[in-house]
Amino acid sequence: MTSDTATTLTVGALSAGPGTKVRGSVRAELGTLTTDVPVALINGSRPGPRVVITAGVRGGEFTGIDALHRLAGRLDPEQVRGQVLLCLVANPPAVYNGRLGTSPLDGININRVFPGDPEGSPTERLAAWLFENNIEGADAFVDLHAGRIDEFLQNFVGYRLTGDPEVDAKAATMANAIGYDDVILGLNADGGNSHAAAARRGIPAILVETGQLGERDPQAAADLAAALLRVLDLLNGEHIEPRPVTEWVWAGFVASEAIGLWYPDFTPGTDVTEGQVIGRVVDPANVREHEVRSTATGRVFYGMRGLTVLPGTDLAAIAAPR
Repeated sequence: MTSDTATTLTVGALSAGPGTKVRGSVRAELGTLTTDVPVALINGSRPGPRVVITAGVRGGEFTGIDALHRLAGRLDPEQVRGQVLLCLVANPPAVYNGRLGTSPLDGININRVFPGDPEGSPTERLAAWLFENNIEGADAFVDLHAGRIDEFLQNFVGYRLTGDPEVDAKAATMANAIGYDDVILGLNADGGNSHAAAARRGIPAILVETGQLGERDPQAAADLAAALLRVLDLLNGEHIEPRPVTEWVWAGFVASEAIGLWYPDFTPGTDVTEGQVIGRVVDPANVREHEVRSTATGRVFYGMRGLTVLPGTDLAAIAAPR
């Protein structure tokens, strides 16, 4: 993210002066390709932090996109303190064309390659553009996700521990302000997720997972927009009464070992034990069944709801109480 002065909020050719709000598309160069990324810039009339919120990082995850569209309409620059950058659809090729977790441009899941590579594949270049033009330099970052069209999910908030007490404490208060019962901690900031890459740069960052199966849920979107307003209030120094949460850490992931039809025996929120049969994959050609067992003891927070799977398809993610 760049700025013409200390008070002008600029992304690409789009700028918002103090006390103004601007919506539009910014062109990202992806080598031989380009894509237009819709953003909203809200530059408050009073000083405060620079907050970045992204949605639509992957396709088929609609709740966050809807919530951010609603939030952009609600924010009044005369009432906003600081600067708010809303990246309304961060990954247009995946959202509009692919509608799944990987991009149709190159088959890459963008949320595994942050902070990206400006000389890499189209998706790696987009990750680099998003990080440089949106996330870099933020005082706080929120990334919105959901259960995709083929994925069921129990709402949760996540953040990565960095070892920096100030960064970790701020991320914890942001996570609490969302208002969900469950907070899943990454024990380090390794990996290619956008919020992990931000945390490695010293930016307090949280991941918010809301909704499942690619559903359009107006109430869930409205509730999420209200939760994001609480986070903005918190970052501007307003007291948000902390609420009790359960903290978890990722304990195990289950992947398919066979091609076939997937029949899960769990739903999000199901408690499982290591070695427990949690479903089966059936080969439609010979009706051979492959038992699928839990790799850990804990609670399933998201999993595959789609019928057809390949070897290596993610079937379940399990967290254990911290």
